[in-house]
Amino acid sequence: MKKKLSFLSVILSAGLFVSACGGGGSEGESGGLKLVEEGKFTTASSGLYKPFSFEEGGNLTGFDIEIGNAIAEEMGLEPNPVTTPFETIIQGLTTNRYDAIIGSLAITNDRAEQVSFTDPYYYSGGAIFVREGNTEIQSKEDLKDKKIGVVGQSTYETAAKEYTEDIQYYNSDVVALQDLEIEGRLDAVITADVVGFEAQNTGIKVEAVGEPLWIEKVAIAVRKDDTEMQTQINEALAAIIENGTYEEISNKYFGRNLLETDIEGIEVLE
Repeated sequence: MKKKLSFLSVILSAGLFVSACGGGGSEGESGGLKLVEEGKFTTASSGLYKPFSFEEGGNLTGFDIEIGNAIAEEMGLEPNPVTTPFETIIQGLTTNRYDAIIGSLAITNDRAEQVSFTDPYYYSGGAIFVREGNTEIQSKEDLKDKKIGVVGQSTYETAAKEYTEDIQYYNSDVVALQDLEIEGRLDAVITADVVGFEAQNTGIKVEAVGEPLWIEKVAIAVRKDDTEMQTQINEALAAIIENGTYEEISNKYFGRNLLETDIEGIEVLE
């Protein structure tokens, strides 16, 4: 049975991902928000996750960056995107280095114990990629005892551990896919489908195999129980979806709306 995930139906569901009372942040305040820097919406990403966050011509850009900028403007704040290693991105949030994570952080139960999540701002499928022409791996069952490349502390690391102990860690999915292209380095990489397809578009000779492993709900993270920040981000996100800004940004990078995903019997990651 095909199930259509639509953000508009999600956002109309009362109380989704909204936490209880509390507050976070540190120095400046604006419109009731406690901000790391007054008047600025400081958001974190790895900067190494093309096409979501990456440097081009000396500037930080990508889908995550543009969504964060649009949300900041809707909130009446100056966008201030920064980069940090993905492996420690949650620690940076909880120690007040930035106001939110807009860095392709999937919602999981473990992460929800450390941070509060907004409504999802896109859906993505976890996928297996192999070197072009590799016929040994055709499905997840073929990953047993193979050497798999992943970014540490990601949901893809958790998946890889189900199949092998031979894991190669990277701080960038793109670098992992580049290594995969070189014979003898890796047997497979587990990453987001859209990231792998973007790598293919840039000439990296890899290909997806098997069915998507799962569908992820990717959301913006704020400090635990920072209800005011969570609420204002949700309102701003809903606004840029309604006025067409979200779809314009999504089409720019992917040629489709990442908030509309067809699922046929695929697990939704929690």
